[in-house]
Amino acid sequence: MTYSAGSVSRGPITDRFSIPNGGTGGAGASAARDAHAAGRRNPFGRAFLRLEQWFDGSFGAASNPLRQLGALGFYFFWVVTASGIYVYIFFDTSIVGAYESLAALGRDQPYIGGVMRSVHRYASDAFVVVMVVHLVRELAYGRFRGFRWFSWLTGVPLLWLTFASGLVGYWLVWDQLAQFIGLTTTDWFGALPGFDVSMVRNFLVDDTLSDRFFSLLVFMHIGVPLMLLLGMWIHIQRMTGAKTLPERRLGCATLGMLVVLSLVKPALSQASVDLAVEPARLDFDWFYLFAYPWIYRSSAGAAWFVLAALTGLLCLAPWMVLRARAQPAVVDPSNCNGCGRCFADCPYGAVVMQPRAGSRTQQLAVVSGDLCAGCGICTGACPSSTPFRSIDILKTGIEMPQLSIAELRARMERRIGQLEGQTRILVVGCDRGPNVAPLCGPDVATIRLPCIGMLPPAFIEYGLRYGADGVMVAGCGEGDCEFRFGVEWTRLRIAGAREPALRASVPGERVKLVLPQDGFARELEEFRLRLKALDAPTIGIDLGRGRKREPIHG
Repeated sequence: MTYSAGSVSRGPITDRFSIPNGGTGGAGASAARDAHAAGRRNPFGRAFLRLEQWFDGSFGAASNPLRQLGALGFYFFWVVTASGIYVYIFFDTSIVGAYESLAALGRDQPYIGGVMRSVHRYASDAFVVVMVVHLVRELAYGRFRGFRWFSWLTGVPLLWLTFASGLVGYWLVWDQLAQFIGLTTTDWFGALPGFDVSMVRNFLVDDTLSDRFFSLLVFMHIGVPLMLLLGMWIHIQRMTGAKTLPERRLGCATLGMLVVLSLVKPALSQASVDLAVEPARLDFDWFYLFAYPWIYRSSAGAAWFVLAALTGLLCLAPWMVLRARAQPAVVDPSNCNGCGRCFADCPYGAVVMQPRAGSRTQQLAVVSGDLCAGCGICTGACPSSTPFRSIDILKTGIEMPQLSIAELRARMERRIGQLEGQTRILVVGCDRGPNVAPLCGPDVATIRLPCIGMLPPAFIEYGLRYGADGVMVAGCGEGDCEFRFGVEWTRLRIAGAREPALRASVPGERVKLVLPQDGFARELEEFRLRLKALDAPTIGIDLGRGRKREPIHG
């Protein structure tokens, strides 16, 4: 049974190809998940992956908070900003009025001001949580080395800026917790060269304390978050299309949870400051003040040493664990028409368009080797990446040295040529996703790419025309693409919604995009049964048993 181009007309996008909506049960799904977990080379990464899969089952992949930590960080920042502006309107920046103005906010406006103050507090804590979990997730998956060094390194100062911002915020409340923070902070900074504890503590003595101290704190509480926002903006500069807002349902649910928590357990001030008495018992916020009990009970010098060492280790992490880096993409000017699709699809901004030498209107793609992830998504985006070209040496406008499209075509021809049986299936998988090699059989051939986004849609048609009865594209999990957009761009290209698109004449029932949660083995068997049931005419290249297979070029 073979496919003849042009025998099937285009249907609706949703009907042109199959994306399973099945659940995660079954032996096939379990095997796929295990294979995916095995792809994470360290136990830490495998454990985190299982946690994400559990969250997928609870929230759905699209609303899984573990897959949107960066977006949630920006979201909580804006929630903190909006609620903080409201609180600031009623805040009295004076020694006498600071404590009372915040107490009055909860007393006189329990369902507006009190909730806004509580949301401000809990959203700040949530910001810390998602920031730390985001750091742990990237560390677990090894996403801090190579081309990712810039994003990792620029994220380290955000830890200190967040800590400083929250610290000043607690100081503004001017209760006994603020008093404890002030005393411990002065002792902590007093351990640094050039700081005199007695001089710093003058800010915490009734005779020298003035309203100007609170003006300084307010200035810091506005200025430090602005620096934090600038740092967050720098942090995402090397990521194309970085998400700064979570999925709508997740955002609404998160905000609702903050409001409910604020009503059930409102954030209240502790007893007012009494500088003559040292606080004895306090309610603590471990999200921001985790280090303070340790500083208080040990030495300030030890605290500086440990925190500085941890910061240094985080900064050096990208260069402490080295691994072979993928070769960057290479542009062939003779095959690049300057369309800019590789520029639009690159996940990390490694491709830029520059004027072609000797021309005022034409452009040429240029690759920055330092930014290139080696994913090959740009190759999948290039309109010259078609196996149907009649040239002596198949080339494209931009491709990966480790796997050229000429080698990809030759590999596809060789694998399909070895297939036997009535229903012959080509499975294209991803090096960073679940291993598709166990799916191999007499009637199933597998090919793996650096990223599924490297697959040009024309190669799907080529596989069908060369002898495969169906092509199954096996991607990473929803939101789990190692290179961010590989699965998304592939989905849109196959659906005809993103260029280069799969041609309208390709029958959608012979193309299947499968994600790990669907279970590769189970979906492969269902695909095989569907192909067997198709009553398609045998037109085009006759690939029956005993007949010679001929490459299709041109």
